[in-house]
Amino acid sequence: MRPPVVALTMGDPAGIGPEIIARAFAEPGFSEENRVVVVGDGARLERAAALLRLPLRIETVSGPEEARFRPGSVDLIPASRLPADLPFGRLDPRAGDAAFEYLRRAVGLALEGRVSAVATAPLNKEALHLAGHRYPGHTEILAELTGTRDYAMMLVADGLRVIHVSTHVPLREAIELVRPERELAVIRLAHGAMRRIGLESPRVAVAGLNPHAGENGLFGEEDREHIAPAVERARSEGIDASGPWPPDTVFLRARRGEFDIVVVQYHDQGHIPAKLLGFEGGVNVTVGLPFFRTSVDHGTAFDIAGTGRADHSSLLAALRLARELAGAQEEDRQKKRRG
Repeated sequence: MRPPVVALTMGDPAGIGPEIIARAFAEPGFSEENRVVVVGDGARLERAAALLRLPLRIETVSGPEEARFRPGSVDLIPASRLPADLPFGRLDPRAGDAAFEYLRRAVGLALEGRVSAVATAPLNKEALHLAGHRYPGHTEILAELTGTRDYAMMLVADGLRVIHVSTHVPLREAIELVRPERELAVIRLAHGAMRRIGLESPRVAVAGLNPHAGENGLFGEEDREHIAPAVERARSEGIDASGPWPPDTVFLRARRGEFDIVVVQYHDQGHIPAKLLGFEGGVNVTVGLPFFRTSVDHGTAFDIAGTGRADHSSLLAALRLARELAGAQEEDRQKKRRG
């Protein structure tokens, strides 16, 4: 099969998004392996390509149907009008608004079935807020634009998969969100995501909240009162779930092959091991949407934006995973149609 079409958003145009996109498209064999349309600002991408001395052609198209996916060129759907002198590496509400518009346009293409998946370059939350878009991050915007109620962030890095009960909230609030109904919803999302990538009976481990998973109430009651009942309910539904496991050892066990995915209780519990294992090649996946969305697992890096030093490894990994996930889903659909 031909590779599925992926819409790639530019992210915050004042950050490293334009540079890592230009570097990715300049990789040898990129157009043979991928069919990617960029949603963003053509002049900004041309500026990044010139900065990096890359001979890329920017082909403006009105939609993915017009894209030709030729080597040495970028098929770009314009979705903003930015001033030519917009500086790199600085907070700007115009850039925050543009990043939101890129995402809104890409989501529309996915919901219309015109692209098979969405990949995103990083946006800046503060710039987003300055533009009046009050969201904690990409995940929450995607959920609202798609009308998705149950969703979660999954990180994939060097043989480890983690999926979060909560993400961009204060730690005090994250503890309050450890409730059986949310735990069960995320266990189900983890199970479903692994099934969608071809695992028939995925093994879902659930990390505890407290040291030693509470040690029978000695270090807190949340693990046995809120997490354990959700695990038992999931098992009654036929899901191979286990836990809560002590969080200081569950990731090592997953890396050794005992589990296929780990449900983590809050942002840093999952992000620290994932970024330690694969900061450059880590990928963020939003689970629960009507389509697959992958993203780089780093920020806008304003400190190096415009210098040509940005590493595009995570973007390549995000595009590869988007291609693989969407391709696996399409192959599964074709098998079902054939009966």
